[in-house]
Amino acid sequence: MKRFWLLFSQSVTVLLAAYFVVGTLKPAWLEGRNIRSTTVALIEAPATTVASVPTGSFRLAAQKSSSAVVSINTSKNARSGQNDMDPWFRFFFGDQGNAPQVGLGSGVIVSAAGYILTNNHVVESADEIEVILNDSRRAPAKVIGTDPDSDLAVLKIALDRLPVMVLGNSDSLQVGDQVLAIGNPFGVGQTVTSGIVSALGRNQLGINTFENFIQTDAAINPGNSGGALVDIEGNLLGINTAIYSRSGGSMGIGFAIPVSTAKLVLEGIVKDGQVTRGWIGVEPSELTPELAQTFGVSARQGVIITGVLQNGPAALAGMKPGDVVTAVAGAEVRNVAELLSQVAALKPGTAAAFEVQRADGTMTLQVSPGVRPKARRRVR
Repeated sequence: MKRFWLLFSQSVTVLLAAYFVVGTLKPAWLEGRNIRSTTVALIEAPATTVASVPTGSFRLAAQKSSSAVVSINTSKNARSGQNDMDPWFRFFFGDQGNAPQVGLGSGVIVSAAGYILTNNHVVESADEIEVILNDSRRAPAKVIGTDPDSDLAVLKIALDRLPVMVLGNSDSLQVGDQVLAIGNPFGVGQTVTSGIVSALGRNQLGINTFENFIQTDAAINPGNSGGALVDIEGNLLGINTAIYSRSGGSMGIGFAIPVSTAKLVLEGIVKDGQVTRGWIGVEPSELTPELAQTFGVSARQGVIITGVLQNGPAALAGMKPGDVVTAVAGAEVRNVAELLSQVAALKPGTAAAFEVQRADGTMTLQVSPGVRPKARRRVR
């Protein structure tokens, strides 16, 4: 028995000595063993369900609208010049214009029949147009019609089971409303950005003939043109068309064509193949004190007519240079953009009342608008 206790005490002594030596010289061995046997207590968020949407999230609006936003790839065939076959010309200047030109943009499916709204400058002069849906389906597109005055175009594709964007009410928009911009910037793929409505009724930007833009700070970049501006319910409010930029990228100033305008253009192109607008044949200018003094008028509000086309609709109705138009068909006119928009909305051949102020008093002229001539190609 005594021998057994002696053997036990010696064994314990050796083990304690070994533990002391290892703990002193190789403490990591003992720490590693402890780490492997220790668990870390973590707190994880519960798994969310489809019905559980974080407060302030635009997930549902993006899911509702993004499927109806498409990417548009365009290509323009190489244009051969008269010097392309001259070996000396090619030796000094290389091949000029022998490579096809490609472009990209976005569009919005607005009808199950395959109609797509986009910008005119996206598809202008394109020889081939391909539409890529969010579900990766591809289809060639046909141009149904374009409207350079508003920079809108209508395409059509032949696919079934198409997602369709719900049209919202752009006339009810207010500054400060939250919006989303959806498109394919720089060709990286469909992208959703958020912002607010920064301003309404922007005009005199020199982009289109008829300008009534929604301004937003939602990021819009090259490739977003023709894409959708939607509200937080996922309804279409406008077609993104331009940005103000010094670098080529977003600087927080983007412009969209209101859906109210886009709807009129769409209906006109699908029904008649073109957009028919009224025209009276005048040269309007903003009313300034200098022009008012020059023409001897006392009006403080309206649009002054500085030129009248001979035998045009306005001239035949008795309108003269120096007249100040204050109202069209009962609607007040405050600037040139409003005059152009209201005249364009008139039905050609149907007389409308123009309230005019002259140096010798006010009068009402009955003007029968003609059809607005086609716009010349604009350099953007």
